[in-house]
Amino acid sequence: MVSILPQSSERGADAAARALELILNSLEDSKAEDIVTINIAGKSALGDYMVVVTGRSSRHVMAICDHLVTDLKDEGLGSPRVEGQESGDWVLIDTGDVIVHVFRPEIREFYNIEKMWAAPEIEEGPLLH
Repeated sequence: MVSILPQSSERGADAAARALELILNSLEDSKAEDIVTINIAGKSALGDYMVVVTGRSSRHVMAICDHLVTDLKDEGLGSPRVEGQESGDWVLIDTGDVIVHVFRPEIREFYNIEKMWAAPEIEEGPLLH
């Protein structure tokens, strides 16, 4: 018999906060630039936090990502899903609780995903004409 018990939201939030702290420390160690953290809990089923950072070059982007993946594994947080590492322009690292976007500067500027996620929430209600 298999039984699935719901996790308490406190444990989930604590795990996400611990993962975020580890990620931010790793990014600082790798000299990632312009680190922005966006709380997306309750706004998206993708995770609890999104982190957007810049690397100075494709090589720097790939080094940041390699260092982060190694740190996550070393801390027992498993192997995250990684997309885009072939080009080093924009790499997405999905840990489950935290999604990390590592960009080259001009690619980050072009997509400007922080602006999209920082948009004010629109309250639902009757439309005024």
